[in-house]
Amino acid sequence: MAGKNATRQQPALPRFEEAEGLGPQDAEFVRDLIAVLEKHGNLDRFGLCLLHDHFPLTADEVLVETNDPEARTLQIRVEKANGTRHAKPSQWRFMPDISHAGGAEIQGGPYEVILQCDVVSLCPGRPGRDR
Repeated sequence: MAGKNATRQQPALPRFEEAEGLGPQDAEFVRDLIAVLEKHGNLDRFGLCLLHDHFPLTADEVLVETNDPEARTLQIRVEKANGTRHAKPSQWRFMPDISHAGGAEIQGGPYEVILQCDVVSLCPGRPGRDR
């Protein structure tokens, strides 16, 4: 694991302002993704998100999402990975070149968790909570 102030070792993501969203040129790509998701029964489980960066994270930090269903708001904050009580990943980044993980697959697959959801308090899908 990298030092306390070291930035993560994956390829840099573009800033949000520079990241290119989906467009008509991506129609075949999206159809291919839909076919793969459908083949594996995951069409209603996964989708797409625009990978981008707003600020760097150190190797010992994670992004955590919380929400307030009554106010209909979402909030994302940075927490120390070893100090967070939040454990339900909600967004992942594909890492096809697993050498970024020191030659080992990350958390059981060729992906990296980029966002976790606060299941302790307000995350949809929490047992006993309406979706």
